[in-house]
Amino acid sequence: MQKRFISLWFRHLMTDWLTLRQPELKDVPFVLAGPYHNRIIIRAANALAEQQGISAGMAAADAKALVPELKVLDDIPGQPAKLLKALGEWCIRYTPAVAVDLPDGLILDISGCTHLWGGERACLKEIVTRLRSKGYDVRGAIADTAGTAWGVARFGKVKPIIPPNGQQEALLSLPPAALRLEQVVLDRLYKLGLYTISKFIGLGRTTLRRRFGDGFLLRLDQALGNEAEPLQLLQPIEPYTERLPCLEPIRTAVGIEIAIKKLLESLCKRLASEGKGIRIALLKCYRIDGQMVSAGIGTNNATNNIDHLFKLFELKITTIEPALGIELFTLEAPKSEDVEPEQEILWLPGGCGLADTRLAELLDRLANKIGAGNIHRYVPQEHYWPERSIKPTISLKEKPPTTWRTDRPRPSILLPQPERIEVTALIPDYPPMLFIYKNKTHHIKKADGPERIEREWWLDQGEHRDYYYVEDEQGQRYWLFRSGHYTGDHTNQWFIHGFFA
Repeated sequence: MQKRFISLWFRHLMTDWLTLRQPELKDVPFVLAGPYHNRIIIRAANALAEQQGISAGMAAADAKALVPELKVLDDIPGQPAKLLKALGEWCIRYTPAVAVDLPDGLILDISGCTHLWGGERACLKEIVTRLRSKGYDVRGAIADTAGTAWGVARFGKVKPIIPPNGQQEALLSLPPAALRLEQVVLDRLYKLGLYTISKFIGLGRTTLRRRFGDGFLLRLDQALGNEAEPLQLLQPIEPYTERLPCLEPIRTAVGIEIAIKKLLESLCKRLASEGKGIRIALLKCYRIDGQMVSAGIGTNNATNNIDHLFKLFELKITTIEPALGIELFTLEAPKSEDVEPEQEILWLPGGCGLADTRLAELLDRLANKIGAGNIHRYVPQEHYWPERSIKPTISLKEKPPTTWRTDRPRPSILLPQPERIEVTALIPDYPPMLFIYKNKTHHIKKADGPERIEREWWLDQGEHRDYYYVEDEQGQRYWLFRSGHYTGDHTNQWFIHGFFA
């Protein structure tokens, strides 16, 4: 794919931002200044100040003498980086690859994205127009390389869109500063009378390296496309991402549903071709007011089944607030896994058990509605002691080391720790006639037992337990036990350990 970049230059970044915050500065020449080597130096000037000969780098005192009505404000260190980061995040609606270009610009990798906005010219016009409507004086250019786009945006005077493979021709008439060179190198070039790139671009590389250094050649190669230029993107691009721009802002739930279906169709088709499925998916909705709202889903098993994934997102639609309208939808799959071939068979009717995909679908819907932390699965462990005989797990694929014991009744709810109860028994070795649990008396109508479970002496020491399966007059069933042999102090050695369904 042919690489294409947009460079955006905010000519009065800080002063525009301050004017938006303080509208009374709109018609006032002002500058931002800060200390430098015991002097107050201008860091930024608004357009009105520049029209009167004020520029960055001047001493504030000299500027004040030149323009007495000039207003001098304190510079805010670090603010340009914060501001560019916020503007860059806003530009993600046009491309996922956006990088901050300090001190006053952004670089957008628009490769493969411009057709969504009607072509490169329409895309550049849309971005620049929107930013200008927000109050920023911005210029932009498009080229095959970020370096050429950067130079054309700041020094170009003919056309902002450089055709593919046209970067060398576009650079010839530009000054050396268009290559983002250090000031000491620029001074050397100007001293030699090399005022345009065309004056030295044809010189031998050995000569250029000897006179201007390796950094000079690197910048030249990056601008010409002979050397790749890495960009520090604001947000890492997920390998599985789909984008859907809207011709008109979407404000209704029906419109959001249609957008989700279209995105899922594209993403799942791609995943299916690679034998992968979604585990986590994130929907991002970029609104025309500059805000972004999102909704995420998760699945127990990797899946690329569109209907199932849409049902999960359908539960989230009520949480998406479109406000004045959503102009761009993106769908990311930050976590995906291989789909096992045998899993495809399970979509057919007749599946059963934990391997049945319909069970995973049901759990996905429940997890996305009530929270995954409220759903539990347990597998048996190879232990006799009840507290150790079960193990919690979050995966449907985990295979238990043993099978559930079915020869003796076991409660559906097992307390994490047995709780003491008071009992009345006819004979010490008989089951209780009644027991008191949480200040409530339960009269026992039926009982079975005892079942003796010895403590696992290789793990810890203690008494054995004699368990009874009992039912009270309300038909509720419990798992009770006496710890150790009867000693006469029966009030302190009876416990409740579980509840049957």
